[in-house]
Amino acid sequence: MGEPRHCKLWILVLELAPWFQASTGATTFTISNYCTYTIWPGTLSTTGFELAPGQTVRLDGAAGWSGRMWARTGCVFDAAGAGICQTCDCGGRMECRGAGATPPATLFEVTLGKAGGEDFYDVSLVDGYNLPVVAIPRALRG
Repeated sequence: MGEPRHCKLWILVLELAPWFQASTGATTFTISNYCTYTIWPGTLSTTGFELAPGQTVRLDGAAGWSGRMWARTGCVFDAAGAGICQTCDCGGRMECRGAGATPPATLFEVTLGKAGGEDFYDVSLVDGYNLPVVAIPRALRG
């Protein structure tokens, strides 16, 4: 398995307000696809979507959310969102609906606003490797 074609990397950027408190929900995830092919980011929530080469998407992070994000490759879905992915499939659906990624999966793991309002993240290979991932924290200016 692994990368079906050349992929430079996909990036997750966390933008955290310097005055962040758990109740503000002031975290934004920026997901950029620097691969030469389409990826389908997935999360443990209901998120799932197509991201073409060179595209960027911003997702708001809810205060207190804890979970994983990953990039699926080689996916084919019908109009109802049913289908399959070559890597990191999550139950045969466009939206993962709480299903995790089928290994091998490079994971971005995050916990927002826990332990006194602090955020924690890591890039993990605990479930294997399918694509390179870079996570860059960035404080918002305000």
